[in-house]
Amino acid sequence: MAILENIRKRTTVLILIIGLALFAFVISGIFTSNGFSDGKVGSTVAEVNGEEIPIEDFRNQVERLSRRVGPNTTSMQLVNSVWNQMLRTTILDQQIDDLGIAIEKDQIINLIRSNPAFVQNPQFQDENGNFDERRFREFIAELKATAPAQYEQWLQDEDAIVQAAKEQMYLNLVRAGVGATLKEGELDYQLSNNKVDIKYVRVPYSSIPDSSVTVSKKEIQTYIKENKETFKQEKARDIQFVYFQEMPSAADEKAIEDDITALLKDRVEYIESEDTTDTIAGFVNTSDYDAFLDRNSDTKFDTIYKSKKELPTQFADSIFNLSVGEIFGPYKDNGALKVTKMVDKKANGSVKASHILIAYEGARRANPNVKRTKEEAEAKAQELLAEAKKQGTVFAELARDNSDGPSAPQGGDLGYFQEGVMTPKFNDFAFDNAVGTIGLVETEFGYHIVKVDDKQDVVQLATLSRAIEPSEETINSLFTDATKFEMAATSGDKPLTELSNENGYLLRPVNKIKAMDENLPGLGAQRTIVQWAFNPDTEVGDIKRFNINNGYAVVQLTEKYKEGTMSVEDASATVLPILRKKKKAEMIKNANQGKTMEAIASANNSTISTASALTVKSPTIPGAGREPMVVGTAFSMKQGETSGLIAGETGVFMIEVTNRTEAPKLDNYITYARSLQANNANRINVDVYNALKEKAEIEDNRASFY
Repeated sequence: MAILENIRKRTTVLILIIGLALFAFVISGIFTSNGFSDGKVGSTVAEVNGEEIPIEDFRNQVERLSRRVGPNTTSMQLVNSVWNQMLRTTILDQQIDDLGIAIEKDQIINLIRSNPAFVQNPQFQDENGNFDERRFREFIAELKATAPAQYEQWLQDEDAIVQAAKEQMYLNLVRAGVGATLKEGELDYQLSNNKVDIKYVRVPYSSIPDSSVTVSKKEIQTYIKENKETFKQEKARDIQFVYFQEMPSAADEKAIEDDITALLKDRVEYIESEDTTDTIAGFVNTSDYDAFLDRNSDTKFDTIYKSKKELPTQFADSIFNLSVGEIFGPYKDNGALKVTKMVDKKANGSVKASHILIAYEGARRANPNVKRTKEEAEAKAQELLAEAKKQGTVFAELARDNSDGPSAPQGGDLGYFQEGVMTPKFNDFAFDNAVGTIGLVETEFGYHIVKVDDKQDVVQLATLSRAIEPSEETINSLFTDATKFEMAATSGDKPLTELSNENGYLLRPVNKIKAMDENLPGLGAQRTIVQWAFNPDTEVGDIKRFNINNGYAVVQLTEKYKEGTMSVEDASATVLPILRKKKKAEMIKNANQGKTMEAIASANNSTISTASALTVKSPTIPGAGREPMVVGTAFSMKQGETSGLIAGETGVFMIEVTNRTEAPKLDNYITYARSLQANNANRINVDVYNALKEKAEIEDNRASFY
């Protein structure tokens, strides 16, 4: 009662405290990533040219796709697939709306009529196999009345059909404006068929060592400014990590081997309830393989006989040559330690055969198209038997041309089979006759011309198997090692590289990770690490330990790249070879200015070569590679004319045109014009979207949600 009285006296104070606590709870959200400060990010996954894509719509699409594709697709693959589709739909829809393109309700049935998925569905066909609009409408009405979920799915399919039709109408409008004139056709013909022969000398850029060419940071910077579009970059991150993988130690493997070895021998067990002992047969002496392996092995007893080629390649000879009752092992195979015992052997226990089936009307599983009688089938089978036995006859060809069986396309080959698999009479013939025998067998399926192709010995094996896995002690030790390494890395002064070397750990880098990446080389799907690397609070140099599949990763963020133009350091790997090549070209030109082709060849330890039948469309020079500048220059020259020094792709050239061959004129170039037009039209679907996407202002917020 005293406590209650004290609470009553302090009611005002309690209300004030609770109020302040609630206010603090609400206000704290304003300053977090999920609070009001996020604005559009809080509810939109993207903004395309000012149009928002709500996160709920996006999530619904991801969920639908997930149900459709099943469990083998990762969450990020689903997200990226939906993103690509929604981005395309949004960008094209904006163009479609601007043009006023629309599909009316009465046009939808026409779209359905042209869709094979509906037209070829027997459910929607009349007695003559034609699409029946009435049946289709009745089906949709029944869905609406009795299956709301399926009707909702139909509405989504209907939207997809309408969307596809609108996009096609828009792209067809663009396609209608794409053509090719006869003059363009004539030019295309000439570019492919006008030919030029040249002789040339080449001084390769590789003749000047890279070390003798200096490129300054300022030159690289200037080149980047002049080619900004080429050096655009997205947000990216570099990381490095040490992977502590859960792997069995040598001690773990030895312990498993000891366990298996102990199971080979008989052991004596004390039975307390009877105050007596019992001898339990080990793997060497047991005859009840089912019970023994159920109790002691990771794999059960496999009663199926196997041929030598079905055994592990590395151990096949050793295992197959065992006598009945002998064992082989322990040996390591497919992540497990195993001991294998020979249980039984069958000589010629597996047969490979081919056959030609001649079926007749009424035979079991006979094709309805087969109309021959049993007598006619027997007569034909006897003819084919005689043909098959002739010297030089290829049985497989005879089977392909005559067999009514499903193996006809494979030349009648039935592969290997064991006793009891085939119908009895067929089985007996195959197992009772020698390899090479051809004979006639009648079964319920018809008449078979059978050829015994091969026979193999088979064996029955019992295998005691234990997976090689890390022990609890190894797993605990791994956790300790990873934790100690993380603590040393975060609290010490040594760089991660030095610390890794001291401890004998492999430090692996992963560069230019994008915000929506999922797979990291060496670690697999690790979305959590990518999100950490892109978290605004994560700074360059930060280190964190992550629990991942089969172990731990200690990760360090080593670099951040902002969206925009690459820095000199980042672009230098690309720019340096380009500028170095330009400088080498100038050096070679300066050194050979005014010289003849022969003098250039002599001074540069080179030779004068020839190239014939060069075309503008295939500007490849044998011995030099693809050289569009050099070939283009040749086509601008007269026969017998010698060029100046030309900076090509692989070196500096001097050429002489030795022959020009003009393509014969055609009466009409309509074929080439049409081919150009078709090629241009075929690129519309991709090129139009890519052009619109490049111009669009896209704000991608996926990384805030996934």
